Amino acid sequence: MTQTVSARFYDRFALWIATGIGVGLFAPAPGTLGSLWGLPLAILLGTLQQPISQLATIAALILVAVVIASRAAGVLGGSKDPQAIVIDEFAILPIAYFGVGPLDWKLLLTGWLLFRLFDITKPPPCKKAEQLPGGWGIVADDVVAAIYACLALHVFIWLDAALSLDWLNS
Repeated sequence: MTQTVSARFYDRFALWIATGIGVGLFAPAPGTLGSLWGLPLAILLGTLQQPISQLATIAALILVAVVIASRAAGVLGGSKDPQAIVIDEFAILPIAYFGVGPLDWKLLLTGWLLFRLFDITKPPPCKKAEQLPGGWGIVADDVVAAIYACLALHVFIWLDAALSLDWLNS
């Protein structure tokens, strides 16, 4: 009996976290709204001075997201990638800002928009990454989208400086 109560608690907890405290259950465009929870995580990641610290934090976020997404997907009926699960959106978003440094609202907005663009359009190998089993498939396509967003954000920052656009400095 205790194990059943404990298992139900963990199922509910996983579902609560995986859905972004319920955002994924009720919101239109749950991935887009759920990804906003990742902005505070990205800000915290930006305060880490050492790239190895950022990578370790990102690795931990990925592993936690995989475990929680797997459990929550089971609770929701075992669907391959339930739309209500948004932990893959918010836990992975900080990857888009890797190596950028301290973030202001313009960098946050630009990185978030780039992440959403790549997550929605799913350029290769995002679709292939979705085919991984369980939580790995739920999270992996977002990891790839965030890597694309990170690369694009670094190019944007470089272009902004090289062409003296000053979009990021004004």
